[in-house]
Amino acid sequence: MKLVRFTSFFAITIVILMACLLSQSQDKRKVIIDQDAAGPAGTDQQAILLLIQSPQTEVLGITVVTGDAWLTEEVAHTLRMLELIGRTDIPVMPGAEYPLVRTKEETEQWEQRYGSVDWLGAWTPRLYHAPRELGAMPEGKPTTKAADEDAAHFLVRMVRKYPHEVTIYEGGPMTNLALAISIDPEFPSLAKELVFMGASLNPQTDDPEFVNTPRREFNLWFDPEAAHIVLRAPWKKIVCTPVDISVKTRMTNELIDEIKRGTTPSAQYIGKYARVRGTYSYLWDELASAAWLDPTLITKKENLFMDVNLDRGPGYGDALTWTDRDKPKRDVQSMEVQFDLDTDKFYKLFVDLLTAPTPQPGKPSKP
Repeated sequence: MKLVRFTSFFAITIVILMACLLSQSQDKRKVIIDQDAAGPAGTDQQAILLLIQSPQTEVLGITVVTGDAWLTEEVAHTLRMLELIGRTDIPVMPGAEYPLVRTKEETEQWEQRYGSVDWLGAWTPRLYHAPRELGAMPEGKPTTKAADEDAAHFLVRMVRKYPHEVTIYEGGPMTNLALAISIDPEFPSLAKELVFMGASLNPQTDDPEFVNTPRREFNLWFDPEAAHIVLRAPWKKIVCTPVDISVKTRMTNELIDEIKRGTTPSAQYIGKYARVRGTYSYLWDELASAAWLDPTLITKKENLFMDVNLDRGPGYGDALTWTDRDKPKRDVQSMEVQFDLDTDKFYKLFVDLLTAPTPQPGKPSKP
């Protein structure tokens, strides 16, 4: 009898534990990170890390797109970062290597006519190398491999598997999302929401990148046709973190030193590879991911309608916005656009998450 009772108790305990783990997994917020993942560290990798480091998220995968750097090196930086923090269970899917329409050669001709562009991402002359080369890998080359599945098909498969549960976080050009929509037009309506860093409206800054071209922002500009497709799609909800709010943040040596004092793998990664990049070292993508994790960081927001200028003149790739009163009679979508934040609260969350132990799959996360 004692053996039977013990066996029954043991079985019940296992069932309860499994139920708790399942419940915890179901309670987490599912997200796919679509990112132009330059590295090591920097705004792209740091935004990815914030989403992984949060105990409230379940990162289904990371889909990568050429943007700040070429696809091949971005995939390598992402795989290596996941190795260093012990999260190689998160799949990495290579996506688009080139924009849908824009080319490097045509852009160079466009610049001769309309003036130079400060940031061209992978095409920036001082940083340029061939698309399939890795470039510098100071953190070491990864030993793990990317998934065989491409980004667009993974995106579609996940929203079909978890309808209305998956947030699409977009931190780079929207090429992968546009391709997913072309494969399955129901992709946007099956997602829970789209959260993206992109667009520039009227940023209050002396940054030369935006003084004369306040409507130009790299993520939308690099692949305007993709952004046009994505922003006009029927998402249930869209949240935009534009340049206007990004310029109110800064990566500082003080922040890096504070994170560096942490002993966790993520803290050591940031401490070793993060740096202040020039005069204007904004926390572009980090703010977008952090504000999704904690919407109370945002203190001012507006609902606007947005599209991208596809005319091949000087405004090609610029953001177009309207209010409900003056919007065009076409398929433009309403979105929440963020304009101000509690910077102290944001910096605290930034440091807390990057110095915290990395949540492991199937294990309860420490608060």
